Amino acid sequence: MNDAGEFGFELRTCRWAEREWPLEEPGDRAVLVARQLGTRDRRWDTIVLECDPDALRERATFGSERLDSDLLHVVRNAPADWTYYRDALPDPGYPWRYVRESIHRADDRGILETRKRANRIEIRRKWPYPDWLERVIAIENKPDLDASAARALGAQLEHDVAVALADEVWVATRATGERVEPVLLEDLPIEVGVLALEPETLSASVEWYPRSLAVDEPGTRILERPAGGARDGSAARFEYVEPDAKAEKRLEIAERAYERGWRSFVETMRPDCRHFELRATDGQQAMPYCGARGGCQTAAACSGSCPEFEPEPPAWRTRGWPIEGGPGKRLRRLLEARRRRNRPGAD
Repeated sequence: MNDAGEFGFELRTCRWAEREWPLEEPGDRAVLVARQLGTRDRRWDTIVLECDPDALRERATFGSERLDSDLLHVVRNAPADWTYYRDALPDPGYPWRYVRESIHRADDRGILETRKRANRIEIRRKWPYPDWLERVIAIENKPDLDASAARALGAQLEHDVAVALADEVWVATRATGERVEPVLLEDLPIEVGVLALEPETLSASVEWYPRSLAVDEPGTRILERPAGGARDGSAARFEYVEPDAKAEKRLEIAERAYERGWRSFVETMRPDCRHFELRATDGQQAMPYCGARGGCQTAAACSGSCPEFEPEPPAWRTRGWPIEGGPGKRLRRLLEARRRRNRPGAD
């Protein structure tokens, strides 16, 4: 499958998760879906966040932009009453001048109150930061999983299981309709779930249920593996990841997912090109389509260096389109509206 096909499969997986998650009986959890997020060592194709609905709505009071680790350190620990910031906040482990910068950023965004008394900065929270994240589900999308791809993927999934940063890890592959899906015959960790997805109809079947990972216990980050072979007696090198560090990283990933969602692909493409379109697949999902190439494209293909790129004619911006822009601007607003729909209270 080409890159465009893999990219299209990824978008269809995100749409399926947005519609069907959680898989069991519908509960009272809200769901946020994002793509291409993770850590410095590992990036996941699709991330599903299971959230507390009321707390998710409260999260919207902090704005639609993400709170990075420095801002989280400030707003999560800000006191209810005016307090000198160094007395109110835990030691960050880095110079306090960076904390002061974060305090000013939070004040500029209107999510923290500050004042100066006797040349000392005092802070007070505007709202308590809600405990909105409940579970993190990581999904790897491999529509065509052959033996070589399975070997490479197996090492990545072993890393995910060992660190246990996500509550569940899945592999989504294209359904073949065979009695036994070929992915089940590959050497993948048994803790990983397997989903067979038919992207055209957005129907899916669970071929293997995952195990819940111990996110509240120390994880293991594999640093180096033995090269293998009869004469290789070396041991793997690894380090432990403490639960507190994992909890902080999970929340940082969740904040990035809250900001981006999975429809942010338009931000890395050229919707201002006259050939760029959004075409509905199931009556609701808008997929990026290139009229010049005649199909779905990736961000790498849809770039300023594309030989088919043509800017929108200026006249398009005065023929029934809003005065502030043409079709490209309208497509951006459409995708942002659909992203906002899954962030209750964001308006």
